[in-house]
Amino acid sequence: MRIDIVTLFPRMFEGVLSESMLRIAQEKNILRAVLANPRDFTTDRHKSVDDRPYGGGPGMVWKCKPVIEAVRHVQAQEPETPGRVLLMCPRGRVFDQALARELSLEKRLLLVAPHYEGYDERIVEILHAECISIGPFVLTGGELPALVVLDAVTRLLPGVLGDDTSAHYESFSPGNAGLLEYPQYTRPAEFEGHTVPEILLSGDHAKIEAWRREQSERLTQERKKTC
Repeated sequence: MRIDIVTLFPRMFEGVLSESMLRIAQEKNILRAVLANPRDFTTDRHKSVDDRPYGGGPGMVWKCKPVIEAVRHVQAQEPETPGRVLLMCPRGRVFDQALARELSLEKRLLLVAPHYEGYDERIVEILHAECISIGPFVLTGGELPALVVLDAVTRLLPGVLGDDTSAHYESFSPGNAGLLEYPQYTRPAEFEGHTVPEILLSGDHAKIEAWRREQSERLTQERKKTC
């Protein structure tokens, strides 16, 4: 998969892309991540990408021209696969595991990470962008949401985790019936008076599976009560 990221702050992505599973995905040629900066598509000497909003109001607004030209530039590199354009925005569709799986089936994604007070609405209209939100809160920019989408989608690509079945049985996944994952333990069996549940040490796999299912259902119900 190719994922293009349009951002004013590429260094926020460079560090993350050089570590952990995102690095491994690139080394395995499963993921190709490309960064594009709208400032590179400005024409004034200040490389300005924002301006005051029409109608007045606080803050500055992302200008449409440099952003749209940045997206078109990366799309033109592989015109046969223009990609699905996703714009990070609090008002957008809430990003969840189901959407992550849906996006992982695409050949190409373009993540647009706005900054400042907002963005010119024509960016959405002209690029036919889908607005994506990671939750009902506001951040200083779209960089962190874009990183969340990037990570969640990449780890679902075949071959990234090594054992592709692990993602199938984790929280919110089909193999776990959409439930939260059960509690996990490893050595030592006792630490500071806290012990591993006896059933996990029993060797009785049928009882262990039943316990895990029960715990998943309990945790899921508890989460629903607090949401």
